[in-house]
Amino acid sequence: MTRARRTLLLLVAPSLALLVLINAYPLVYAAVQSVRDGTLIDPGDFVGLDNYRDTLTSPAFWRSVRFTLIFTAVGVFGSWLGGLGLALLLRTRIPGRTVFKTLLLLPWVVPVVVSSTAWNWLVATPQSLLPTLVHALGLGTPLFLADPVWARITVCVFKVWISVPFMMMMISAALTGVDRAVYEAADVDGATRWQQFAHITLPMIARSTYISWILMTIFCVNDFPTIYLLTGGGPVDATTSLVVLSYRTVFQNFQVGPGVAIAFVMTLSLVVVSVALYRQIRKAHA
Repeated sequence: MTRARRTLLLLVAPSLALLVLINAYPLVYAAVQSVRDGTLIDPGDFVGLDNYRDTLTSPAFWRSVRFTLIFTAVGVFGSWLGGLGLALLLRTRIPGRTVFKTLLLLPWVVPVVVSSTAWNWLVATPQSLLPTLVHALGLGTPLFLADPVWARITVCVFKVWISVPFMMMMISAALTGVDRAVYEAADVDGATRWQQFAHITLPMIARSTYISWILMTIFCVNDFPTIYLLTGGGPVDATTSLVVLSYRTVFQNFQVGPGVAIAFVMTLSLVVVSVALYRQIRKAHA
């Protein structure tokens, strides 16, 4: 090892040690808690993998898995389709494009607490604006946050709404790297708009697409405030995701071991999905 490398390692070592301490200690402590039957105060006794076994055999856990999958799939692909459409629209010459793009960023920029409060005002009760409007059209009075099916739909739509700007920015950045000469050559060869989109646009932005899918998957699976502020996981656990179930188990039922076990299972699933998508990124880059 050269002197320059040793000097570099010595300079970087304090920062690396601090990062390892900040990240490794909570992880190790959580892993220890997941194999014990303690509470927030008492560490409890060692129970091995019982917490994981109980978690994986719990009907509540699998209900949460099912909703988490739905919430994540809708959040990822719904926001991607919306962001892709807006990014393509913003590449055209439309009046006030800069102002329009700025306004589209508001759902992502505004704090989720403010956004969820506004949505609660719009849909929470039969007297809210949207149910009143639907009733005036003669379509009944839907209970958007009190009916299990409508609650799931509302939460998923809200997630798509606040996530579309992020996807739009990711795709817009990717589209700027696509040479317009490629489209001009495709026009000369007689390619239709759909053929250009399918065989030029999508392959060119594939790497950015997979990256955005990884990030949005993480955002959706770990999204606690969106669900909790709108529905609290209800009604009748219809919108209880894994992260909400983990929170309830630890901080409401005071069962730290099972709650942390849920979080570890959730983290492992995220790692698997991220690795799978990362392989696709490498293929797209190659």
